[in-house]
Amino acid sequence: MNAAWLPLTAIAASLLAAVIIFTLPEDARRLRTNINLLAAVIKITLVALMVRRVVQGDEAIFSFQIVGSIDFVLRADALGVMFAGLSSVLWLCTTVYAIGYLEGTANRKRFFGFFSLCVASTLGIALAGNLFTFLIFYEMLTLSTYPLVVHSGTDKALKAGRVYLRYTLTAGVVLLFGVVLLYSFTSEHSFASERGLGDYLGDHRTLLTFIFALLVGGFAVKAAMVPLHGWLPRAMVAPAPVSALLHAVAVVKAGAFGILRIIYDLYGIELSVELGVTTALAVAACITIIYGSLRAIAQQELKPRLAFSTISQVSYIVLGVSLFGPFGTIGALAHLLHQGLMKVTLFFCAGIYAEELGIHRIDEMNGAGKRMPLTSLAFTIGALGMIGLPPVAGFITKWYLGIGAIQAEMYWVVAVLVASSTLNAIYFLPIVHRLWFRVGPAHGHGTWPNEQRLGRLETHGWLLWPTVFTAVISLAAGLLAGLPFSPLDWATRVAVGEYLQ
Repeated sequence: MNAAWLPLTAIAASLLAAVIIFTLPEDARRLRTNINLLAAVIKITLVALMVRRVVQGDEAIFSFQIVGSIDFVLRADALGVMFAGLSSVLWLCTTVYAIGYLEGTANRKRFFGFFSLCVASTLGIALAGNLFTFLIFYEMLTLSTYPLVVHSGTDKALKAGRVYLRYTLTAGVVLLFGVVLLYSFTSEHSFASERGLGDYLGDHRTLLTFIFALLVGGFAVKAAMVPLHGWLPRAMVAPAPVSALLHAVAVVKAGAFGILRIIYDLYGIELSVELGVTTALAVAACITIIYGSLRAIAQQELKPRLAFSTISQVSYIVLGVSLFGPFGTIGALAHLLHQGLMKVTLFFCAGIYAEELGIHRIDEMNGAGKRMPLTSLAFTIGALGMIGLPPVAGFITKWYLGIGAIQAEMYWVVAVLVASSTLNAIYFLPIVHRLWFRVGPAHGHGTWPNEQRLGRLETHGWLLWPTVFTAVISLAAGLLAGLPFSPLDWATRVAVGEYLQ
């Protein structure tokens, strides 16, 4: 295969899977499962080939002209394949989990069809070579995730879906306005331009700043930055696989990834610092980090607590890119991977607790560690990682962000990181304590809200093994951070090779 076709073929694999799934009968469970898994494996293989080319110093680029000087471009650069690799691996895990989670439920054809469209959209965002292409897949992601958010069809789900569309479609309009304004002003929207926008700084500082605010504001909605975060907690009415999708792989990561592209590949870090926008972005990120943690403490249900945790945690990525220096950049890129691994683990666990024991509230989790030891161990690993305790991957992120803040002489950021870790401990450690040290139904005291299955495993293998796998990888990413091709190593390669030369 011509290398230029690799990015397009990877996206087409998921698109084709979606088309086939939509045409299958609802009861074609085995065939649908095979198509889902085959498409996921093909996608991982193609992304691996792109990774190999990037390591060899080459990039796969697919391009064709739309009209005039507007091109549709897919480009497998180091940052793009890093995000594509995360989404591909976690999507395989989420696909396996979703197959088990939705067993016996209605509308599985619709779910997995839009699920595959969501995969294609996220991969397109990862591999977009310019702002125009990014915008196409960004809006495609909005439309393909809406049916997943409202999948249950309840009044609460439909209301959450309307809120989601109001936020994201409005953000899309703002983003489109920024893209059109930028293009009409500079004719520049490529992520591969070596010139950047620095030539326009002299007489157009205010306009460049305004366009930056429009672009980052559009992306900040999906990144759930305060005060644009309101859609995310409401979207927790969706099934657990969708929650994992929104928080760890697709939507919020797409917003954070868009901000990465704007700062590093469109404006350039030097111009962003010169305009003074990075300091304002760092302040916004810190406000979001603290606000999300404080709201998480107040939640009495597990999924909403995890949702506000995501609001806080994703802004570590934005904070890292706002710190002018290599350590902040590495911390941000590493957290793009680390947060995905840890958060998908936590939402997998939340789904298992809800399915097997009917647990939704935190005060119902007493003693669940004895009944579900592997699930609870996975949850504990994810929770400790979010707090930033070694040796889980989250510690690596906060260490590099702290050094990056000192390097940038933004010492107040270190105080924010310490405060955030303390707040993370306040809302995660009581859950861990309830799982392992509180007396509950597992010890013969009372009953679970709705215990469903008992068998050789604590839950269905389709649910358990993806959860265990992502927990192990979260732990390994911290323990083995110094090894080649670890998330930290790849983040360092991207930062040094692409942005810090």
